[in-house]
Amino acid sequence: MTQTIAAVRASGLAKRYGAGDSRVVALAGVDVEFRRGEFTAIMGPSGSGKSTLMHCAAGLDRADEGTVWIGDTELTALRDDDALTRLRRDRVGFVFQAFNLLPTLTALENITLPFDLAGRKHDQETLDAVIAALNLQNRLHHRPSQLSGGQQQRVACARALVTRPEVVFADEPTGALDSAASAELLGFLRRSVDALGRTVAMVTHEPSAATYADRVLFLKDGCLVDEIHAPTADSVLERMKSLEKAAA
Repeated sequence: MTQTIAAVRASGLAKRYGAGDSRVVALAGVDVEFRRGEFTAIMGPSGSGKSTLMHCAAGLDRADEGTVWIGDTELTALRDDDALTRLRRDRVGFVFQAFNLLPTLTALENITLPFDLAGRKHDQETLDAVIAALNLQNRLHHRPSQLSGGQQQRVACARALVTRPEVVFADEPTGALDSAASAELLGFLRRSVDALGRTVAMVTHEPSAATYADRVLFLKDGCLVDEIHAPTADSVLERMKSLEKAAA
């Protein structure tokens, strides 16, 4: 029986910053998998290494030790910056707290930017489906300054999903949104997993956001220390309180 390849898997992932007395161990040999068609939330106290884990797994930062695979490609073996850039552009989607939209481009132009950079044509059917799912039909010709924060984040989310990436990494995607816009965005990420079979890995500090995930991973001091499946706000909050108490 053929084993399904995880969307992303990391082994022995270590990352350190600084030297001597000021050295900080951000990751201390983390082993983790993000399975295809699953929504994973990553949580932990401030300084636990959750964003560093995501950045190293996504190829935005290089680990000091360990390996990362995206599908059947070893990301950590790519020493050519151009090859790494192509992999991130073609096979990974990103949604950040900062929307990272180009102010001179319309919403539609921002959404299709990955295809323009790659010099290839977008798939119109996929583009139409993502735009409809995010209810952006009436905002396509507006520039970012003409959009609300929630609308800008939906454009950023559409840009991340329109290339049909193997995995979408979201780093505090609701941090700049009000509760209604947050629920809307998280609901779409949930539907992208359930209806489109996407894989989502999201860093968050909000227990309510984590409830949209299939499982929650908890980090402390650069180590993976626990996970919860089918999370509730209460179970996540209780685990976070125990980690923060231990870190105090």
